[in-house]
Amino acid sequence: VQLVESGGGLVQPGGSLRLSCAASGFTFGNYGMSWYRQAPGKERELVATISTADGSKNYADSVKGRFTISRDNGKNTVYLQMNNLKPEDTAVYYCNTVRYGTYYWGQGTQVTVSS
Repeated sequence: VQLVESGGGLVQPGGSLRLSCAASGFTFGNYGMSWYRQAPGKERELVATISTADGSKNYADSVKGRFTISRDNGKNTVYLQMNNLKPEDTAVYYCNTVRYGTYYWGQGTQVTVSS
């Protein structure tokens, strides 16, 4: 299993970023996918999840209405569209999937929201 995130960077408050996670080594369409984030000195937290069959989505309260998770099973990629970014969104963002009880992570991509 390999997960490779991209799309992070520095953005001003109120700005937008789109993160991508390219997956390989497993049948992507058969597994739910998630985005987590970890800010300095804080625990890793779940940001958003998307299921397989019906594509149902769930979000942390802190990002509802601002972030959108989506997936393209033809490209084995999951996305996180982040709008109206706030300084408190600053963190390393990680892509995640769980197979047979094992958690798999990408290397992370840094998102910094600052003026």
